[in-house]
Amino acid sequence: MLVSIVPIGNSKGIRLPKAILEQLQIVDKMDLEVENQRIILKPINKPAREGWFDVFEKMHDRKEDSMLMPEEQFAEAFEWEW
Repeated sequence: MLVSIVPIGNSKGIRLPKAILEQLQIVDKMDLEVENQRIILKPINKPAREGWFDVFEKMHDRKEDSMLMPEEQFAEAFEWEW
């Protein structure tokens, strides 16, 4: 597909057709790489930290969410100075 390079302030950009954006479910960000004289754009479809709640919930159910060191020891190791 032939696309035109357009000025955007001091930079330049390309316009991606709406149909392609919808097909790839691209909302507002993409990953850009330069490899072998090529520009590679990859969609980023899932928000950062997506699924963390489910993982933490599973950890809790398996009782894997306890502190690694006792709270008393933790409090002594990191005393705040004001």
